[in-house]
Amino acid sequence: MSYGPPVYDPQGSGPGWTPYNTTYLQQPLDWWNPGQNAWQLTAGTLVGLQSIPGLVVLYAGWMKHKWSINSAFMAFYAFASVLICWVLWAYRMGFGTQMLPLVGYPNIAVDINYQLSQSSLPATGFSQQFPQATMVYFQFVFAAITIILIAGSFLGRMNFAAWMLFVPLWLTFSYTIGAFSIWGGGFLFQMGVIDYSGGYVIHLSSGTAGFVGAWWIGPRLDIDRIDAKPSNITLMLVGAGILWTGWNGFNGGDPYSASPDAGVAVLNTNICTAMSLLTWVTMDMIFFKRPSVIGAIQGMITGLVAITPAAGVVAGWGAILLGLGSGTIPWITMNVFGRTEFMRKVDDTLEVFHTHFVGAIVGGFGTGLWATAEGCSSFGISNPGGAIAGNGKQVWLQIVGALFIIGWNVVWTSLIMMFIKFVCRVPLRMSDEMLEVGDYAIHGEEPYTFAHYNRSLLGGSGGRDQHHTKGSDSEKGSNPSEILHGTDPHDRGQEIGAPAGMQDPRAEIKLD
Repeated sequence: MSYGPPVYDPQGSGPGWTPYNTTYLQQPLDWWNPGQNAWQLTAGTLVGLQSIPGLVVLYAGWMKHKWSINSAFMAFYAFASVLICWVLWAYRMGFGTQMLPLVGYPNIAVDINYQLSQSSLPATGFSQQFPQATMVYFQFVFAAITIILIAGSFLGRMNFAAWMLFVPLWLTFSYTIGAFSIWGGGFLFQMGVIDYSGGYVIHLSSGTAGFVGAWWIGPRLDIDRIDAKPSNITLMLVGAGILWTGWNGFNGGDPYSASPDAGVAVLNTNICTAMSLLTWVTMDMIFFKRPSVIGAIQGMITGLVAITPAAGVVAGWGAILLGLGSGTIPWITMNVFGRTEFMRKVDDTLEVFHTHFVGAIVGGFGTGLWATAEGCSSFGISNPGGAIAGNGKQVWLQIVGALFIIGWNVVWTSLIMMFIKFVCRVPLRMSDEMLEVGDYAIHGEEPYTFAHYNRSLLGGSGGRDQHHTKGSDSEKGSNPSEILHGTDPHDRGQEIGAPAGMQDPRAEIKLD
């Protein structure tokens, strides 16, 4: 097996050489499989689409109108920031040569010889039939979506400068640790913890970090917490659909080959997600007497999360059971426990704790119960299945893995937040004045066509801001306090784009 990069013939004189879009290799690539490489790149691209545009448009539609741009851009920025950090040092901390039992040596992944060489995970002893560059990209999109999921807890008040610092710090000191420990050959990998595609590395860590970080940042304005109607539920469905279908690459790509187990993972992913969504909607119908679209999206997300650690190692009936669990347990924690005074003290904007933390616990524990020996063997791991296969020890291993991920993220998310706040002297939360306005106060841009109202709140004029039409409220001296500060278009029947005092026709519609 050759692990070195291919040697190219610059003269193009080899036998069978053609001068257009092909390169003759003096040394045959005995590890190279075009089909495996094509699937891995496709799977990675599907996961990338989950973040951009998937979570970008999901966040933009989920948040109030005045937070659409900032929420979407936090995700967009994180995707770019993670990639540069990933190739400069973080990838090899998570998947390179072991430095400690929980992390690899930091090193670059931009050397051409390294990128062209055969993909391998040195601490695991595994190698793949595609180049290292493909593996670097595939693992990057997982790292990126993890931090974008964390953003869901911080939306609507986190200082963007603090977010710019948080992304590389959390990637370096938290994500890489979990990735190496469970996937890269670290101590949890050696113990036998099963995390097929990121139930712990991605979802449990993001749910923990999001909740802890939200406590450090502090809450949104009271009005934004009380009235948090989404700006565009249709747009939410678009983002949710991209997220769901993109999960075929999320779970289907983790055998690192177009194997039978990849097909099992894709099918189980969709079975569990559908079951979870239907269960959540049923719970809404039973207790609230109406099917909530937002609730259906939450149920979809919890199903995707719960199947992630188990996707290719459980049977189809296991996926159904996981869907039942992920459609009920997070529903209960969100709608019962989440309404307690204790939970309300932490402003977890999009309920990431319930969908990702609780969903990951359901999935991780369920993996310990229902992993099959055949699924584990097909995935290429030596675990003899879970409790259903007579290996009750697997349940305890899953608990140990979860406790490590939770503990590490509680400590390091707190340390990172304290470093940003007290050492870098960067406020974690925006000022109340900025929070009153939203997008325009932060970016000088707004998502729709209601610009001059938020600008009037700032009390500023000049430059490109001085384009109000003659006779507008701004020129007539409207008091900014008369305008509904940063409200959703549905608030109090007042159209945010209509002059103050003009009644929205929708106000005449009476709802039961």
